[in-house]
Amino acid sequence: MAHLLPLRVFLSSQTQETPSKPLKLSKRSNNHKTSISTAKKGLLSPSHKMHKLNLEVSPHRAVSAVRLMRIEFGGAFADLLNEKGKGSGDNEMGYVERTLGFRTRDLDDRDLRLVTDIVGGTIRWRRYLDHLIGSLCHDESMFRSMEPLLLQILRIGFYEIVKLNMPPYAVVDENVKLAKVALRPGAGNMVNGILRKLVLVKENNSLPLPKLEGDSRAQARALATLYSHPVWMVRRWTKYLGQEEAIQLMMWNNSDPSFSLRANAAKGITRDDLVMQLNSLKNVIRAGLLKEGLCSVQDESAGLAVSVVDPQPGEDIIDCCAAPGGKTLYMASRLRGKGKVHAIDINKGRLRILKETAKLQKVDGVVDTIHADLRTFAENSPMKSGKVLLDAPCSGLGVLSKRSDLRWNRRLEDMEQLKNLQDELLDAASTLVSSGGVLIYSTCSIDPEENNDRVEAFLVRHPEFRIDPVNRYVPSDFVTKQGFYFSDPVKHSLDGAFAARLVRTL
Repeated sequence: MAHLLPLRVFLSSQTQETPSKPLKLSKRSNNHKTSISTAKKGLLSPSHKMHKLNLEVSPHRAVSAVRLMRIEFGGAFADLLNEKGKGSGDNEMGYVERTLGFRTRDLDDRDLRLVTDIVGGTIRWRRYLDHLIGSLCHDESMFRSMEPLLLQILRIGFYEIVKLNMPPYAVVDENVKLAKVALRPGAGNMVNGILRKLVLVKENNSLPLPKLEGDSRAQARALATLYSHPVWMVRRWTKYLGQEEAIQLMMWNNSDPSFSLRANAAKGITRDDLVMQLNSLKNVIRAGLLKEGLCSVQDESAGLAVSVVDPQPGEDIIDCCAAPGGKTLYMASRLRGKGKVHAIDINKGRLRILKETAKLQKVDGVVDTIHADLRTFAENSPMKSGKVLLDAPCSGLGVLSKRSDLRWNRRLEDMEQLKNLQDELLDAASTLVSSGGVLIYSTCSIDPEENNDRVEAFLVRHPEFRIDPVNRYVPSDFVTKQGFYFSDPVKHSLDGAFAARLVRTL
């Protein structure tokens, strides 16, 4: 069983580089293809230091607006922990300066915590917030043609007033200042008018929200707005779980995520050692525990999936889709310096990061990285192993609490493509399993079509495999009737995860 330490930590997002010149995005379009132009004329070139300072603009709101822009239009991840400190106040203010053309005062620890809260919460509640904003605009066309930066500022203000219950008129004043400085005075006036409408309807308990009524489609649309999820997810979960449990799942996804730390046994750190150090610290990241490789962030559900693999010292294990490597590194630590984890992945850059992290955690001696497409590798390699893990690419529907942006990046069409890919990868991975060996198929999804259905379809294609029940490896509360491992976010208060052990009998 996994030995992981639950811990609530503050996260900073890991984001892509933005251009060095101040930017302004044009009006939104439905397909989010946005043109980029310089925001203001006469700014110094990137090689010169900017000195434009505005101490009246709230720093956490400026940073939040810019980060939300980068996440929505730059493909950045909202909830990845940046272990190298790129989420520091100085770095974030650099992004504000390059994007908006000015700096505010530096962020303190409280500001950084607010940025994390506001960015994550605004992304989670985006559909809900956009419904309110659209309802309080003069007409629908005003909302649909709104500049992206202006919309982000409004989302921040609505989230602060409706969900964080911040003093409303202070929120109005601060976001108006941001809109005026970052855009123009007219934008500030619009923010002022819309936010004041919100304050009024909230004080009168008359927020313009949809009613849960009508046929199943109408109810799904209402639930999608009330709990801020895509309609297709609501319909899918209502089908598989029923409406009440679907609502509970969405409530879990919208709650503040908690994180667990895994003590790195390869560096001689025990759970008790880690607890002792944490008790004397306020900030895990700044203390350097992650950077020094003494521990790593890993949800207990992922740790339990590794328990299903049951790595033992001296074993050779093939990890088929290894990067970014959370399970790889945990398996490697459990080998106690004896054996090997062959980490295969198609993404060379992510493999490089995995290799660097393995060195940091002092398990590089038992981790062998292989850059390859598993399907091609399996056809051409004579490699066989008694244990093969396929932690398959999946929808990630079990980790929406932590990956708040993921719900907006998934489409129903993706599910069919993912199922086809999972089948192909399962077939390929099965050829690497030696006679009497075990294939472990795992996902971070709660969707039965990616989990049970894929295993059942595989067994039809491969009668030489049979199910090996996981009850010897994880607590009974996590074992399904079919003998699979499954963590349920609502039931277990963990990320959703799945794993099956399949033994080759021939």
